[in-house]
Amino acid sequence: MADASATSQDTSPGISGGTPGDTPWGAPAGLRAAPGAGRSEAIIDRLHALHPRLIDLSLDRLRRLLDAMGNPERRLPPVVHVAGTNGKGSTCAFLRAVAEAAGQRVHAYTSPHLVRFHERIRLAGRLVEEDVLAAALEEVEAANAGQPITVFEITTAVALLLFSRVPADLLVLEVGLGGRFDATNVVDRPAACCIASISMDHTDFLGDRLEAIAGEKAGIIKPGIPVATGDQRPEAMAVLEAEAAARGAPLLARGRDWWAEWEGEGLLFRDARGTLRLPRPSLPGPHQADNAGIALAALRAWNPPWLTDEALARGIASASWPARLQRLHGALAARLPEGWELWLDGGHNAGAGEALAGQLRAWGDRPLHLIVGMKKSKAVADFLAPLLPHAAALWAVAEPGQHLAVPPEEIVAASGGVARVGPRVAEALAALPGPPGRALICGSLYLAGEVLKADGSLPE
Repeated sequence: MADASATSQDTSPGISGGTPGDTPWGAPAGLRAAPGAGRSEAIIDRLHALHPRLIDLSLDRLRRLLDAMGNPERRLPPVVHVAGTNGKGSTCAFLRAVAEAAGQRVHAYTSPHLVRFHERIRLAGRLVEEDVLAAALEEVEAANAGQPITVFEITTAVALLLFSRVPADLLVLEVGLGGRFDATNVVDRPAACCIASISMDHTDFLGDRLEAIAGEKAGIIKPGIPVATGDQRPEAMAVLEAEAAARGAPLLARGRDWWAEWEGEGLLFRDARGTLRLPRPSLPGPHQADNAGIALAALRAWNPPWLTDEALARGIASASWPARLQRLHGALAARLPEGWELWLDGGHNAGAGEALAGQLRAWGDRPLHLIVGMKKSKAVADFLAPLLPHAAALWAVAEPGQHLAVPPEEIVAASGGVARVGPRVAEALAALPGPPGRALICGSLYLAGEVLKADGSLPE
C-alpha cells in the first residue's frame, strides 16, 4: 500500500524541510490518512487494532460483515474486475476514461493511495468526500461489532456500501493483492474481468513461483464471464488458460484473440469485431499498448450499449493515472535548471523495471538520471538490472516519510556500486550534473506519494 501523511501538513525533511511527521494510526505509513482527514483517521485507527495484520488473505471475515450489512455487493452497477502484478491500475484508468467519454457515471475502487486515502474510492467520477467516508466507516464499524478484520476488508466493505447507494453505470474494481482470496473477490458476477501482466511480487503471500502467483490472479475468473489478458510469460498464460477452461470463461489473449501495435502516432487495435485506429494512449510508455488493449478487449467482449468507437478513442487519449510515468511540473520540477524534465514512476518490481526500460530506450535524445528509492522486501537488483544500461547516473534515496524504505547504501550495493547516495530526493536533484537531461524518480509507490506531496501534484 502506498504511503501518505497522517498529519495535516507534510513536514518531512529532505524534500520540504522541517521535522518528520508521526503515525497516529498505530499502523504502517501505507494506511495513514489524507491530510485533514479528521474523523476517518480516528475510525481506521480503532479498526486497525481489531486485526493488526496488514494483510490476511481470506474472504470469510468480509462475507460475514457483508451479510450483516444486507449484502451491498449484490446491489452494484456492472463491474469490471481487474487483477495483475503490473499495469492493473493503468488498465483501470483506461476503463474509466472510456466509460466517462461515453457519458457514463463510473465508480472506481483502487489501491494503494499515494497522498490521500480518499483516492481509493471514486463515486460516480468524484473522490469520496471526508464526511461521506467517515459516516460510512462508522456504519461499517458498528455492523462489524468488534469482530477481527483487516483494514483493507473494512474499507472494501465501505466502498461496496457506498457503491450500492450512489447511482452509477459502471464499477471498475481493482484487486488489492492476488485475486482468489482478495477482499474484492466477493463480487460473484462481474460483466468482464481483466488480468494485466503477471510477474514476481509479494512472494511471501502469493508464492515463490510464477505459476503459483498466476493461479492466485486467475482466481477472479468467473464461469462464463469474458476475461481479457495481455502479454504473459508462457508459464503464467498456461495457468490462466487452464483456469478459464475449467470455468467456461472466454479468455481473450493478446496475439491470439486481439492485437495492439503502434502505427505512426497512433495505436492499431484488432479483434474479432474488427479494426480500430486509435490515438496514442495518454499514459506514456510502450507497455501502455498492452494495458490499453486489455481494457479495449474486455469492453468489446462485454459490449455495453453505450460503447462506441468514438468513446474508445477519446478514452484511450484522455486517461490519467498518477505516478505512472508522470511528468512533474510543480515545486520539485522548478528546482531543476532550464531545459530539464522531471518524471515519476511508482514501479517497484522486476516486471516494472522491464516495462520502464522500454520507455528509457525511447528517451535516447538526452542523458537520463535515475533517482531510486525502494521498499524493504523488494528485489532491488532485479528492478535495477534492466534500467542500468540506460542511465547516465543513478542516485539512491530514502525519504523520512517513506514507509519501510531500503537504506540508500543497500541500493548502491544492489547496483554493483554504480549508484551514489542521494541521500534524499532534493539533494539528488541539486546534484544533477551536465547538460539538460531527464530525471526519473522511481522504485516505490511510497516514495511516489512523498514526491507528489513535495511537488504539489496532488491526485484528483
